[in-house]
Amino acid sequence: MAYSHRTIKNDSVKVLMRFLFLLVLMLPNVASSAEINVAVASNFTHIIKKIAALFEADSGHKVNLSIASSGKHYAQIRYGAPFHLFLSADQEKPVALEQSGLVVTGSRFTYAIGKLVLVAAKRVSEEPPQSILMSGSFERIAIANPKLAPYGKAAEETLRALDLWGASQAKLVMGENIAQTYQFLNTGNVDLAFISVSQLLDNSLIDVQEVWEIPASMYTPIRQDAVLLKSAEDLPAAMEFYNFLKNEKVVRMIESFGYRVPKSQNIGSELE
Repeated sequence: MAYSHRTIKNDSVKVLMRFLFLLVLMLPNVASSAEINVAVASNFTHIIKKIAALFEADSGHKVNLSIASSGKHYAQIRYGAPFHLFLSADQEKPVALEQSGLVVTGSRFTYAIGKLVLVAAKRVSEEPPQSILMSGSFERIAIANPKLAPYGKAAEETLRALDLWGASQAKLVMGENIAQTYQFLNTGNVDLAFISVSQLLDNSLIDVQEVWEIPASMYTPIRQDAVLLKSAEDLPAAMEFYNFLKNEKVVRMIESFGYRVPKSQNIGSELE
């Protein structure tokens, strides 16, 4: 069969049109994908990795996590670090950022309320952790730095409430954050450690002695607030992740790790 110049030309145009059509279909996906930089308190490490993975699978966006003490993140944000969201281990630092005009108005909410526990290495004693603490029959005890980490501040308040703060000074080992505090226990460098209850639910944790959940009356409630930072105002993907944190599935995941999620945070509410 003979092909005319017109037939070849028409076929070429059809091929080109199909190519352009496919290219147009692909462009929205490329254009909508973005990277989000999220600063996260170290006590939330295990959970935020799961949340970020779910969000990436659902949205196609990339979540870059920076995990450290809330105090370190606060200082970095004040000095212009390129974060879009901040998930603190307290309320104090997000409030301070809000007052400094570095936060999107109305974005602060409590995403979790943490619990403090005292755990002892099994090699220390068969006694409950609180008995070991009260008797002073231990060599070293780890807490997160109270000046940097809210769980460290809660540990200090607990020791003061028990009238043990002064007596424990010579035995204190301070971690930069709650994750490092746990590592001191995990590596055998301390006998006792104040950590978050969520760390006990991570399957990678070592076996520990009986756990003492510290009475809530002994320390200021550890309300962990999240904020959307001003740098995220022109990044829709950051807003998507912010709203994703209030998703019912995510809330259930947070609660499964021993946190409380206050009903007053208006689950499912979104910022436009």
